[in-house]
Amino acid sequence: MAHRRSLPIAILSIEGTNCDEELATALRELGANPEIVHLKQLMGFEVPRDRRRRLSDYAAAFVPGGFSAGDYVRAGAIFAARIRSAIGPELEAFVRDGRTLGGICNGFQVLTELGLLPGRGHGRLGSPEAALLTNDSNRFECRPTYIAWDGGEFPPLATWPKGTTLYAPSAHAEGKLVLAGPPGEKLRELEANGQVVFRWVTPDGTPGGYPWNPNGSAGNVAGICNPNGNVFGMMPHPERAFFPLQRPDWTRDGRTDGLGDGARFLDAVLTHAERRN
Repeated sequence: MAHRRSLPIAILSIEGTNCDEELATALRELGANPEIVHLKQLMGFEVPRDRRRRLSDYAAAFVPGGFSAGDYVRAGAIFAARIRSAIGPELEAFVRDGRTLGGICNGFQVLTELGLLPGRGHGRLGSPEAALLTNDSNRFECRPTYIAWDGGEFPPLATWPKGTTLYAPSAHAEGKLVLAGPPGEKLRELEANGQVVFRWVTPDGTPGGYPWNPNGSAGNVAGICNPNGNVFGMMPHPERAFFPLQRPDWTRDGRTDGLGDGARFLDAVLTHAERRN
């Protein structure tokens, strides 16, 4: 995999985000220059001047997993509201500029609450057009899961064969993607636009219901992007599938070196961000 030395990546955090260190480690292993940036650092006050940051200084940004603000009200809602009020215009400019913005698990919930996913095509924040609701099992699901690339209009994976399957574990209680409008209509629109990035599948890559789809999302949708392909969200955790040793079956296939499926995905995202910059 290509070694990068200067690609600055912001990993946004507030109280309750808890996958930021794992994501930073994964991105650093791929040669990027990630920095965990608290929202207050981007707001420009209540922090020393030398700790203040500008979103525009980063080539890409991620909203990581966790339970931001305790997931009170609903998952991701408080973090999204604080982003909107603190750096809304800066985030809109970041997206309009074509920079990569990714949300993983709780981050997917945040980007949905901001109205950036499924998105309107112009990078503007707005009222939500989708929600990530409580899993059909009505419980927190922490389990090995698999996803398949749907062959849509997501530039980082443009060269991947459709159906490429990745191991990426899940850990969420609110991951059922529900889209606004009549049942099925918005999903068909996303499919036609190539905005479905990943679907839940069985280990052999075929469609499957629970437990392989851990939340009950219609169409087994596990990840989507905006119309321009530079904002994406996914429920499973690629940073938790970075090394082969993180797979539950590593003792069976004997693979302990190299990089895992999550690394392949994150490397593709970084490669695209690097080319754009």
